[in-house]
Amino acid sequence: MSTCTTLSRELTEPLSATAATATTWLLLEQSGPWGAQALTGSHLDAGLGAALDRAAAGTGVRIALVRRPGRHADTDTTARHEVLLAHTSPADPWVRRGHVGSPAELLGLDFAALGAGDHGSFGAPHVGGPIALVCTNGRRDRCCALLGRPLAAEIAAAGHSEVWEVTHLGGHRFSPTMLVLPHGYAYGRLTPESAKEVLAATAAGHTVPAHSRGRSYWPRPAQAAEQAVRELTGECAADALTLHQHPGGSPWTVDVRHADGRRWRAVVAESASEPPRPESCGKAPGTPSRMDVVEFSPRTR
Repeated sequence: MSTCTTLSRELTEPLSATAATATTWLLLEQSGPWGAQALTGSHLDAGLGAALDRAAAGTGVRIALVRRPGRHADTDTTARHEVLLAHTSPADPWVRRGHVGSPAELLGLDFAALGAGDHGSFGAPHVGGPIALVCTNGRRDRCCALLGRPLAAEIAAAGHSEVWEVTHLGGHRFSPTMLVLPHGYAYGRLTPESAKEVLAATAAGHTVPAHSRGRSYWPRPAQAAEQAVRELTGECAADALTLHQHPGGSPWTVDVRHADGRRWRAVVAESASEPPRPESCGKAPGTPSRMDVVEFSPRTR
């Protein structure tokens, strides 16, 4: 049986610059089943889910539901919901966590401030190692369930990190996919071994470019430029690079600066992936966009 993941592999579709973009992630614990549109298709009140989606629109905040790996019964209606907030800027990444008695309390957050990196003293700082978010929502794509759920269960059982299942990270065809906090790098086509490698590297403050889809903080052209610099230099420190994407459309100009003062300029062009392939199982073949660095040069100032 052909799946979107097997076709993507066979066509050697690049992972680079495919991470979902978000300056800040808001992750709400919600057990039970998830629908394809989880905010309005789960045991979370659909009206509340829609209101949260509207509140986050245009702010840089991306909302997703999370649950622990394993069975997903949701029979305790009195349970409090854990909430994780994560801002993934290399200049000041942070993760904070707290609980709400009712998810409706989240509507009181200042979403614009959250997107800009101001947590408003929500909860308390996360203390501990990396947080792994593995996409497992089979109602969005069967590959996420078939490949993601076993991965989440294995790395959770190994005790390498705090592990959650998450509703949507984008890029079903790169399953199993994982987002790792605090830095917000997305990874794809993982195995249990490579996932554990990623988590060990994250704990040391590093990223793993070989499996990286990009840092979710950056827009996709900047993700492509960052990957090019990492491949050129071998730099793996997660927060070593900062990027500035100039206004405009394809091709984009992106300036990359290393913490040691080195600079590069990349020109990134968007094109359609050929031949057509389904971006998700069950969908008609399409030509998903890809970002390629077409010019690249060091800068002296």
